[in-house]
Amino acid sequence: MDSEKIKNRIKSLKEESKGHFGIMTPQHMIEHLTITMKMSSARIKLPDFEPNEKQLAQKDLLLNTFLDFPRGIRAPGSTGELPDLKMQNLEIAKEKFITSIEEFNSFFEDNPEAQTIHPRFGKLNYREWLLFHPKHFAHHLGQFGISFD
Repeated sequence: MDSEKIKNRIKSLKEESKGHFGIMTPQHMIEHLTITMKMSSARIKLPDFEPNEKQLAQKDLLLNTFLDFPRGIRAPGSTGELPDLKMQNLEIAKEKFITSIEEFNSFFEDNPEAQTIHPRFGKLNYREWLLFHPKHFAHHLGQFGISFD
């Protein structure tokens, strides 16, 4: 994943940026993307599980079609409330996000056959994460009017 491209995309994101949909603030969104990157590079470990038929169908639709990430979908385990922020401010959160992308790249360079746990889809390999992350980024950056192509 091209961390410089993503860094350039998020430059315009400010604390006061307003979302077009959803409840996340810019910092919540960046921290959410960072957590997902850390899950994909095994820096946050989730318990292994076998996805059910519905989850496998959702995985297939999202990863293997041109279907966009659906609006209104909640992250697995979400209560619908915003979690407490972890970083002191948005700029630090952006730096941690870029670092998490670089860690993802390094992890899969060192472990090309690895599979890590996605909280809804179960084990994903590198190719599957490369299909997931851009759609996830496009969805969340799109909340704030930032294109990701």
